[in-house]
Amino acid sequence: MKLGTPLSDTATRVMLLGAGELGKEVAIELQRLGVEVIAVDRYPNAPAMQVAHRSHVIPMTDAQVLNGVILAEAPHIIVPEIEAIATEVLAQIEAAGLARVIPTARATQLTMNREGIRRLAAEELGLPTSPYAFVESAAELAEAAHRIGLPVFVKPVMSSSGKGQSMIEAVEDAGHAWVHAQSSGRVETTRVIVEGRIDFDFEITLLTVRSIKDGAVRTDFCAPIGHRQVKGDYVESWQPQAMTPKALAAAQSIAGTVTDALGGLGVFGVELFVKGDEVWFSEVSPRPHDTGLVTLATQTMSEFALHARAILGLPVDVGQRDVGASAVIYGGMDATGIAFEGVAEALSVPTADLRLFGKPESYERRRMGVATARGSSVEEARERAREAAAKVRPTAG
Repeated sequence: MKLGTPLSDTATRVMLLGAGELGKEVAIELQRLGVEVIAVDRYPNAPAMQVAHRSHVIPMTDAQVLNGVILAEAPHIIVPEIEAIATEVLAQIEAAGLARVIPTARATQLTMNREGIRRLAAEELGLPTSPYAFVESAAELAEAAHRIGLPVFVKPVMSSSGKGQSMIEAVEDAGHAWVHAQSSGRVETTRVIVEGRIDFDFEITLLTVRSIKDGAVRTDFCAPIGHRQVKGDYVESWQPQAMTPKALAAAQSIAGTVTDALGGLGVFGVELFVKGDEVWFSEVSPRPHDTGLVTLATQTMSEFALHARAILGLPVDVGQRDVGASAVIYGGMDATGIAFEGVAEALSVPTADLRLFGKPESYERRRMGVATARGSSVEEARERAREAAAKVRPTAG
């Protein structure tokens, strides 16, 4: 692919569908390569909109509206970043040869619905996963929980960052879990997944990169990223996560198998459970992963630079240069246009860096920024990242 000049007839145009903090970092990397970036989301002034050439605010689950924006902008590449998208439009656009969807329209459809990707991984590819069932009512949920064995996790088939998720330890809690899943998912749906709990030692994100080298697609793996979650949402991550050679080989085999099946180019965030030498597939995101924010501090190329290069057909380098960690900065309040104190103090922590996302509206548990830090060990890096994050104090205006 030739790279043109933005805002000219030669421009290479990339449209981001979803303009959050991950999209913002991808947009910055694309801008560095002279790509014209169009950011689209359902609310104004989203993070990636602040660094894009143009932006649009639309209901992205409205197929007619989404199709109209795509046809008007005529992007060469479309990069979905969130789940709540009318994916049937992407399939039509791709089939007509009007744009390339990253990684592919089929991959986007499968991975943005937990049912699609779980059935692909477990039933078609035969990958090890937790026991699961898909249900359409509170009564079915209760029956599935009893059959799988308590405790179980309940998740909307379309959600992210822990939205709508819960764990139930008694069948009597099925009704509440059903209502929570229905009210908090990204897209209105009547189905949820019920998953049995795996007795694992830790979970990782294995960033898997599909790129072009010497005219052929190749797959590379970043060092495994460990992370800690609270209510389904990551609060800190670190790289590398120590694991046995056998477990690492199994993780790479699983990640390679599922991403080969999905196809296309770019970064995939493959989530896996690990216990000793055993590995289970959990989920996959066909884009940079929130836990991968740590790569801003650790890798020669961050996951965002890797994604930008891979989708443009450019060489990638997955090498790790430092041990590092990330820690989330929450809004801590419901407010519009918050400010941040303690930034200088946070940046005084050795090796620390910050990303303040610029989200226009804050919630108590909304991720508004992240601190990263390096260290001589994972433990030191985690301590520094947590210390830096704790020094940033969101305030009301």
